[in-house]
Amino acid sequence: MSFKEITPQQAWEMVQQGAILADVRDAQRYTYSHPKGAFHLTNQSFLQFEELVDFDTPIIISCYHGISSRNVATFLTEQGYENVYSIIGGFDGWMRAELPIETSYP
Repeated sequence: MSFKEITPQQAWEMVQQGAILADVRDAQRYTYSHPKGAFHLTNQSFLQFEELVDFDTPIIISCYHGISSRNVATFLTEQGYENVYSIIGGFDGWMRAELPIETSYP
């Protein structure tokens, strides 16, 4: 395994220090609510992501429960990204930790 698993709290601390947080959930759930400042990483947005993010920038992947983010993290390390992390518990863990979110519902 070439990426590290971190807690939601560790992820939020890293985001505040400049790490990129990428949410890989489906568009409907991402639009409904996501970690504050998260980039919506999909097959369609990957080229934009590549343009924005340097290979040595810390990248944190968030999914539903911390499972599919591992696959995405593995993929990113295979693309040459050096500092890749997966959030333990995914967005579910983020919510349970009561960390900041952005939402589109009233």
